[in-house]
Amino acid sequence: MNTISRRGFLAAGAAMLAYSQLPKFAAAQGVAPLSLQAATRTLDVDGRAATVFGLAGPSGQGLVLDAGQRFRVDLTNNLDVSTIIHWHGQIPPNAQDGVPDLPLPMLAPGETRSYDFEPLPGTFWMHSHVPIQEMQLLAAPLIVRSKEDLAADRQEVVLFLHDFSFKTPQEVMAEIEEGHGGGHGGGHGGGHGGGHGGGHMSDMAGMDHGAMDGMAMDLNDYDWDAYLANDRTLSDPEVVQVERGGRIRLRVINAAAATVFWIETGKAQARLVAVDGHAIQPVQGTRFGLAMGQRLDLEIDLPQDGGAWPILALREGARERTGLILATPGAEIRRIDTLAETDAPAFDTDLSQESRLIALNALTSRPVDRSHIVTLGGTMQPYVWTIDGAVWGQHRPVSAKSGERVVLSFHNVSMMGHPMHLHGHVFQVVGLNGRAVSGAFRDTVYVPSMSKVDIALDAGEAARWMLHCHHMPHLETGMMTEFAVSA
Repeated sequence: MNTISRRGFLAAGAAMLAYSQLPKFAAAQGVAPLSLQAATRTLDVDGRAATVFGLAGPSGQGLVLDAGQRFRVDLTNNLDVSTIIHWHGQIPPNAQDGVPDLPLPMLAPGETRSYDFEPLPGTFWMHSHVPIQEMQLLAAPLIVRSKEDLAADRQEVVLFLHDFSFKTPQEVMAEIEEGHGGGHGGGHGGGHGGGHGGGHMSDMAGMDHGAMDGMAMDLNDYDWDAYLANDRTLSDPEVVQVERGGRIRLRVINAAAATVFWIETGKAQARLVAVDGHAIQPVQGTRFGLAMGQRLDLEIDLPQDGGAWPILALREGARERTGLILATPGAEIRRIDTLAETDAPAFDTDLSQESRLIALNALTSRPVDRSHIVTLGGTMQPYVWTIDGAVWGQHRPVSAKSGERVVLSFHNVSMMGHPMHLHGHVFQVVGLNGRAVSGAFRDTVYVPSMSKVDIALDAGEAARWMLHCHHMPHLETGMMTEFAVSA
């Protein structure tokens, strides 16, 4: 048997095994599954019609599960292209994780596939694991309520963020790869391309922020046509009716392809109480940032007076913004410009926000069985992004055995930040630039340029789990490897 046919044979065998692990169609389950449909839809973006993708549940885009409810879903592909959906931050059996051909193929147009697993409670989301489809807005919220949520006297509001282009993802990628994306370094030396040309990032591995002062850090490598909050811009924002003196649980999800946002609550004081669906010791404030793939849960206690409170999402290093408005009945709603007066700062370049996040319950203490340094690299010209010096397909898996305590040390030697997402696991942030912390539990951690972030986890199901940057153009150009867990 030659290697190619043997590889194909092994892949087919894995797929058959995975199919055997999928839930049977829901008729046999007693409880009717929820229907979820990947389909096209039309948005009004600043008065212009735009056809995008979406995930339609029983009551609009996305899914909300009650406390104790299983994730029992029939996913139907109503698009005219094949697709597959990843349940971001959840830990399903590997066969249901939603990555093309790992182990199951994508859903063909018209195909339905059933999913059934015990979900983690919290703020999650779901999206295509084909980068150019996520750039077409094939994503939606996945909210799993806890018993505490059901008992609490508070109003839940979801803020789902996107970046959007009227161009096709292929056109967007071509412009980025040619260096014409229009993005800028915003206050960190400016200049798309960062002045480093095609230089090898590994040459910069030993540098720190002080040594980089004269160099540009790249923040945004594409200027999008619009920035959306719940599918709308600030020219026609969503106005959420709230009660005087009410408490809000604001679930913020950054589903953008390539944009980091700051969330500003303005005159409404907020407490950050969870990140990536996992509780932290509350942090007071009115401005918190989140990178692509990350989530923030904010608690806001509104004043007893009536009024309107804009909740704004500011693009890092730039003036563009989007958002929604919390308003009591009859309150005056003022128009908000889509451009702020000044550029927002770069996000967490010194990891000061991450350092303030402390898990409510840390990982149990035990010896580390295995540790890996994971080097994040890449260049703007040519536009190629790597993990451990390799693109997907030429990658060397990061290995572990099921049950081992593993520490992964992300070392970013490139000029862009990378939100690193690990499938099938929840991890704790345990080190920031060499300083030990008892940080937040997450599934997506932001690693700024020229920085180190350590995470600890207990390796789960023996399977191939994806580990990748959640910046879609970076992922599209190869920034993915696998966390290969053996029995």
